[in-house]
Amino acid sequence: MGDATVVNATIRPEEAAHFGRLAADWWDPKGSSAMLHRLNPVRLAFLRDAIDSHWPQGDHGAKPLAGKRALDVGCGAGLLCEPLARLGAEVTGVDAAAENIEAARLHAEGSGLAIDYRQGELASLNLGAFDLVTAMEVLEHVADKPAFIAELARRLAPGGLMVLSTPNRTLSSRLLLVGAMEAVGAVPRGTHHWADFATPEELRDLLADAGLTMGEPKGIAGSPMKGLHLSDNLSLDYIVTATRA
Repeated sequence: MGDATVVNATIRPEEAAHFGRLAADWWDPKGSSAMLHRLNPVRLAFLRDAIDSHWPQGDHGAKPLAGKRALDVGCGAGLLCEPLARLGAEVTGVDAAAENIEAARLHAEGSGLAIDYRQGELASLNLGAFDLVTAMEVLEHVADKPAFIAELARRLAPGGLMVLSTPNRTLSSRLLLVGAMEAVGAVPRGTHHWADFATPEELRDLLADAGLTMGEPKGIAGSPMKGLHLSDNLSLDYIVTATRA
């Protein structure tokens, strides 16, 4: 997993280069980003529930984000941006790798979606505030987690919603996400560095320091019967909401 990388103070050039090399087949569900294609429906289900809960007076039909601005940071080639646009949002996607942004723009154009894609440092982009801010499988790739979370918080409009997902730093994630999945080619080698994973407790503290309150995390687990699914088991990967304290 890993939707890409982000910013100068937080960006690691080697991470941007790694994900940039994957850009060409990012949209191939059987390619190097196959795990992200399997992950996307799971996080979209969580997102939809979070959106409906956060804006209970909103449209609970096909366009619950109509009239709202959404920002996806570490957007890769747009796997999350495009569904957000279809949910009615005015979407901006930011990524560190120029190759990803080019692939994202081409795919959105072919899909008839107007998405504003930007390459580079989030802090240096004059983007304004957003009702929804997402960063999926990105936190583990940044060099300065407090700076990254603080910058996300600065982009969150009053009354807005943030949704983050990231691997947990546990023995299980070390054995499965880093060891087994890279060994069998389910995730490209070099995608994950276990020491950079953040526990839910660490993420809660990072968000609190940025003036945000973290919701109850849900695990993203996998099984032969269910495939990837939302779970109470946080040992591998988890997804959370955050709002202004």
